[in-house]
Amino acid sequence: MSDARPFNYVNIRVEHVGPLTWLVFNRPGKANALSNELLDEFSDALKRLEHEGGAVIAIRGEGRGFSSGYDLDQVGKLGASVDPVADRERLRRNLERYIAMWDHPKPIIAAVHGYCVAGATQLCVYADITIVANDARISEPTLPIGGGYIAPVWTPLVGPKRAKELAFIPGNSIDGPTAVEWGWANHSVPADELISAVEFLAHRIAKTPPAVLRIKKLSINRAAEACGFRNASASVAEMDALLHMTPSVMELRKWVAEVGLKDAIAAYRSPPSTPLTAPHPDTYRKTQE
Repeated sequence: MSDARPFNYVNIRVEHVGPLTWLVFNRPGKANALSNELLDEFSDALKRLEHEGGAVIAIRGEGRGFSSGYDLDQVGKLGASVDPVADRERLRRNLERYIAMWDHPKPIIAAVHGYCVAGATQLCVYADITIVANDARISEPTLPIGGGYIAPVWTPLVGPKRAKELAFIPGNSIDGPTAVEWGWANHSVPADELISAVEFLAHRIAKTPPAVLRIKKLSINRAAEACGFRNASASVAEMDALLHMTPSVMELRKWVAEVGLKDAIAAYRSPPSTPLTAPHPDTYRKTQE
């Protein structure tokens, strides 16, 4: 393996392990939030790895979790949207970065531990294979200010009813085994075995010649697209940009600015919806106070 120039990035780290190249989100102090800079570096690395690096690519996060989703100071800024067209273009660009994974010539594995929130779950949808830690938490945004930007791209994997269950409850989440049961992930493993499991899988995949892998991926993608996979991404940016301008969302954004993001999230935080169990009446009453 010989790279023409080093992968010198600030927000991600590139590691070569035999036939596998790791892309590591490296903002642990910011919960690996997806900033503009990180996303630009991610896109640049993916483009270079079309012809450099190992036969298989894997993505993971440094620190306590995979990623907390879009950086609310930048990409997912909570300030009022004043230009719905620009908002739509911003949202569409986010998805285009992930569709590049779907179209990438190499197999891509997402390795999820800890938390994987909102936009980070979109990224995993477009990976070819997703391996999760048993105790991972894969979740919707806690604040209901979006219009169906996340769950619709889940729908081809988990079906409409489960996508709705995820989306209708603010901050809803599922754990690793549930993600496998729903079809969002391939395998769930103990957290301390996640990296070794992905590396072992990559070594097995790399036994297949790259040209064969490329055509296998392309043919399976075409079958999925015939069932509407790519179309699931086509209108989510418009839906989200539209809802960002509605009075109810504008009022919610104003309220968040008044009480602060931390308190706003605490007010909306929910326990996981699966397995579905009825809480004790006292628990329900407390949530209404």
